[in-house]
Amino acid sequence: MAGVVAGVLVAFIALPGIGSAGLSARNAANDFQDMDSRLKTAPPSEKTVVTDAKGKQIATFFDRYRESVRLDQVAPIMQRAIVDIEDSRFYEHGALDLKGTIRALASNVESENTQGGSTLTQQYVKNILVDGAKTKEEYAEATAPTVGRKLTELRYALDLEQRMTKGEILQGYLNIAYFGAGAYGVQAASKRYFSKPATKLSLGEAALLAGITQNPNAYDPTRNPNDARKRRDVVLYRMAQLGHISTAQADAEAAKPIKLNPTEPAGGCESSEASYFCEYVRYDMLNILSDGKYWSMKPKEQQAVVNKLNRGGYTIRTTLDQTAQRATDKALRAYVSPTGHRVAAEAMVEPGTGYVRAIGLSKRYGPGKGRTTLNLAADNQHGGSGGVSAGSTFKIFTLAAALDEGIPVSTTINSGSRTTVSGMTNCKGQPVAPFSPSNSDPAEAGGYDLKTGTWHSVNTFYAQLEKRVGLCDSIQMAKRFGIKRADGQPFLEVPSQVLGTNEIDMVHLSAAYAGFAARGKYCTPVSILQVTDATGKRLDVPKSSCKQAVDEPVADKVNQILEGVLTKGTAKRIGSIGRPAAGKTGTCEEHTCALFAGMTPTMAATVAYWDPRGPWKYPVNVFGADQPASIWQQSLQGALKGKPSPGFSTPTEDFGDVTEVPDVTGLSVGEATARLKAADLQVRVSPKPVSSDKPKDTVASTSPDAGTETELGTTVTIYMSSGPKPDGDGGDGGDGRDGRGFQWPF
Repeated sequence: MAGVVAGVLVAFIALPGIGSAGLSARNAANDFQDMDSRLKTAPPSEKTVVTDAKGKQIATFFDRYRESVRLDQVAPIMQRAIVDIEDSRFYEHGALDLKGTIRALASNVESENTQGGSTLTQQYVKNILVDGAKTKEEYAEATAPTVGRKLTELRYALDLEQRMTKGEILQGYLNIAYFGAGAYGVQAASKRYFSKPATKLSLGEAALLAGITQNPNAYDPTRNPNDARKRRDVVLYRMAQLGHISTAQADAEAAKPIKLNPTEPAGGCESSEASYFCEYVRYDMLNILSDGKYWSMKPKEQQAVVNKLNRGGYTIRTTLDQTAQRATDKALRAYVSPTGHRVAAEAMVEPGTGYVRAIGLSKRYGPGKGRTTLNLAADNQHGGSGGVSAGSTFKIFTLAAALDEGIPVSTTINSGSRTTVSGMTNCKGQPVAPFSPSNSDPAEAGGYDLKTGTWHSVNTFYAQLEKRVGLCDSIQMAKRFGIKRADGQPFLEVPSQVLGTNEIDMVHLSAAYAGFAARGKYCTPVSILQVTDATGKRLDVPKSSCKQAVDEPVADKVNQILEGVLTKGTAKRIGSIGRPAAGKTGTCEEHTCALFAGMTPTMAATVAYWDPRGPWKYPVNVFGADQPASIWQQSLQGALKGKPSPGFSTPTEDFGDVTEVPDVTGLSVGEATARLKAADLQVRVSPKPVSSDKPKDTVASTSPDAGTETELGTTVTIYMSSGPKPDGDGGDGGDGRDGRGFQWPF
């Protein structure tokens, strides 16, 4: 057949008046038999589908809206219409329709432009070449109006006709052809114009679609309904002329106006109900498709990876829990206006797996006023910004390092409202500048231990604890739990890191807290469970990497201490969430932003609240126990509603939970109560005062006595003084106690 076609071409060259055009045709004909005839018939570009953890679709990525289908999924009348108008002898001619080809070549040789005469197979070839073009040059070559391009299509068409059945060629063409309005393939076109699958197309609808492919822009019924109707009628009467429908049927359909029921193709993360989670997944997928090199690529190379995602027909099953996502979005927008300047962001991560279950912002996703396309809950490499200051949520790592190094929980450090700590070195052994923090509440002063210092988030206590632990050890503990700066810059190894100097994202901080909830087992956050390509082949995707960052008893003790933050500490305002929970408030310097990071044994979450226009220029005067804690509480309650509520494991090791009863004699009941509670002791006031040498209405004594070592949480009874006994004999006052309030053993 190739020889026959070449002979036909040479015969045309002998025609008079061909001129220079004939010379180019002669060269093409001479080379025709030597051309590469093998055309790769890979599936056409296909949209990528993203699903939640259960397989429900949440988003699609595409730059060409297409849904490939089998031929038996296309209505027979549609198959008939496209063949009748494009290549009526499709089932009759062999490899090529030589009559049509010769007629077209006679015109094309004179003008160097291609006109008509293309068989459906040749059109299929052209579409394959156009769809597969990766560069502007390849696209220009695939669409060039030259005899050379036409001959290339002919050579490939010969090969396809030998390797494929007519049904396979028709199916391929129907799936790859452009039908206007952004719809590629007959299934996409049917849904685009009529909101129905291609199996349901009627005669009039099929004729309309079949007519579009000749000139998709001119015959787009959404833009040019009159021209589209005229073209539809041409198809109808051609079908009648060929005897495939009656003239009466053609007349009846031609009398009808075009009736559309359009559906706009919705793609990208903007159309997703989990837009910010979708963005996180998109960047993870780009990294997968580039073998982890996406961020080191040049812009042109990155665009090629984006095209691969949009056209590859992948199915991406993610870790998304839609119940958790809805709870996150609802809580965020209940406390922060979606249209205001301030923003709240949250991420949820599952302990023990690292699965990212939800990511949300108070703002709606997309361009325009009051919206954003920045994934502010994520780091730079997932479409985020530079993150926010971690605040005191970072104290968890110094606490863990202290326990890991054997510092007893009862270790009490006298902590004033301000302090200066010096003599620390970074991880390179270099000295760092003195650190002079102050407490947010000047009344926070006195002796604090690891429990009370954490519950009340005492900055001056933690500055001194950090020195005992070692600055580098504190930083390394954070890194063991996957913490890194959101902007990708090196960690700031400065003492103020204990108060959140390093800016983080919500996903990685949630993953770190999830590591403590999983008894010290840290798992890297992942958003993708499985990826299959258009052929059903699975791609290699990164799995969560889990490691034991600290021993289980250490993590258990951290969790136990952080439970007290919600019941006795800075977040006691929100109290319980209806199940065992622990967490830590975080307030940025000068209250420019605030966070709450916390966890249950089955879910961890971090909420941040700030003004992304610039926290120093637009301060928000907020505490971690305000909007962040309230959002965290509501979102976790919604995410975990109806699910099991296991408790945290009880520490199996002794972490030195003893304290010394402070001497509060001579103090008022209020002052004494405050000091005892600061030592993590419970307080009971005896209803009956005792005589003593202490002034009346001050503390005469306590039980246990001052200086006694006892377990944290022990109840200490306060005995108030009624003043000296009138006779001054120092007797027992008739109540069996001496003047110091101790009962005699009788």
